[in-house]
Amino acid sequence: MTTERREPAGNAAERPLLEGWLDYHRQTLAWKCEDLTDDQLRTASVAPSELSLMGLVRHMAEVERAWFRGVLVGDDPGPVYYSDDDPDGEFHLTEADTWEDARATWQAEVDAARRAASGFGLDDLSRGRSRSTGEPFSLRWIYTHMIEEYARHNGHADLIRERLDGVTGD
Repeated sequence: MTTERREPAGNAAERPLLEGWLDYHRQTLAWKCEDLTDDQLRTASVAPSELSLMGLVRHMAEVERAWFRGVLVGDDPGPVYYSDDDPDGEFHLTEADTWEDARATWQAEVDAARRAASGFGLDDLSRGRSRSTGEPFSLRWIYTHMIEEYARHNGHADLIRERLDGVTGD
């Protein structure tokens, strides 16, 4: 595998630390998908689950989009893969779904997230609000949540990858 992952410096200031760990986990998900065919990337982990590596990448594109564009900036760009009729659409893959498209969409959302966050300080509050409490979120909270979201799904990705071809790694 060739994706380079870098941990943030041990003495980094808070923002570079948070951004560094978020990028590390983004790189980890990309790493878990390397050197696999589209068929392998669409392969569900184990029945009855529909969880696949490509589905995870599509899910994280939706998560990046929702938190940084929807919540932080208040843009509400709408979903890419899911709908009211199919709330788990990012995991419902067909033969027409390709890694090239999924990766490009995900990377576009990561780039949009970086641009959105660049206009906010860690203590700045989001323009969008929590659906449950009506309260805004700080950028610090969003970064922390995104690190948690990626870390959880990277655990899934590790198990799926091992099942597909036996490749393991942290």
